[in-house]
Amino acid sequence: MVYTINCLAYTPSPHIYCTLMPLIDTHLHFDAPEFAADVAQCWARAKAAGVVHAIVPAVSVSTFDRAIAVANQFGMDVALGLHPLYLDQHEDEHLAVLEQYLLQGKAVAVGECGLDFYVPGLDPARQEALLLAQLTLARRFDLPVILHVRRSQDRVLKCLRQVRVRGGLAHAFNGSLQQAEAFIDLGFCLGFGGAMTYQGSQRIRRLAATLPLSALVLETDGPDMAPEWGQGQPNGPENLPRIAAVLAELRGLPLEAVAQATYQNACKAVPGLCPGR
Repeated sequence: MVYTINCLAYTPSPHIYCTLMPLIDTHLHFDAPEFAADVAQCWARAKAAGVVHAIVPAVSVSTFDRAIAVANQFGMDVALGLHPLYLDQHEDEHLAVLEQYLLQGKAVAVGECGLDFYVPGLDPARQEALLLAQLTLARRFDLPVILHVRRSQDRVLKCLRQVRVRGGLAHAFNGSLQQAEAFIDLGFCLGFGGAMTYQGSQRIRRLAATLPLSALVLETDGPDMAPEWGQGQPNGPENLPRIAAVLAELRGLPLEAVAQATYQNACKAVPGLCPGR
């Protein structure tokens, strides 16, 4: 594969950032309705900016086929899971459906799954039971896991120690240094995206600047978690190079170094992403 130089203007710095290195968006809900009217053009813009691959994480059984179709259409990979925010949609038999999709080799990871203790009204015990069941499937199929860990880092860590998996990605990480180190020790990389671009996100920016670069991956969470320059708009994969530039600036590194490291980290954390790349 041949890569061309991709240049982008990045504010607040006036410099022009160019990279010879490709980028992977490790968390892109490209099956979301916000992308439907512009999906091909959106991915074309992202590719022109240097984004060469993405993981599309499904969130419920009803979204599995759409996520797979979109991923196949644009040469992406898919993860399949039962997201805690959609708890009222998940039935016990949906775990068997997930198992069948995994048996067919439909996914490079299990997820998006995890715990959410921010949104009220989501039964913590049922969330945890679903997470443990999905971790068990991930271990059975030797797949990495893509985790949702909002306000729930310690409880997710407890589940990971109870059911050991091969690692994966802790999406949109916003925990403490000690929690970050615990996820890293269990074989996980940590996802950083739009939240890192805000000056007021001091804890996230401090973690992004100081954690081992070998433990970081880039993500958009599109269409959600818009970066500072895209507030009020759907977040798309074309924002990933500017997000990478923010990470490079926080760490005082060339953009190429951050692009190369995060690409390699994604391939290591989710091996199915990068065969032959």
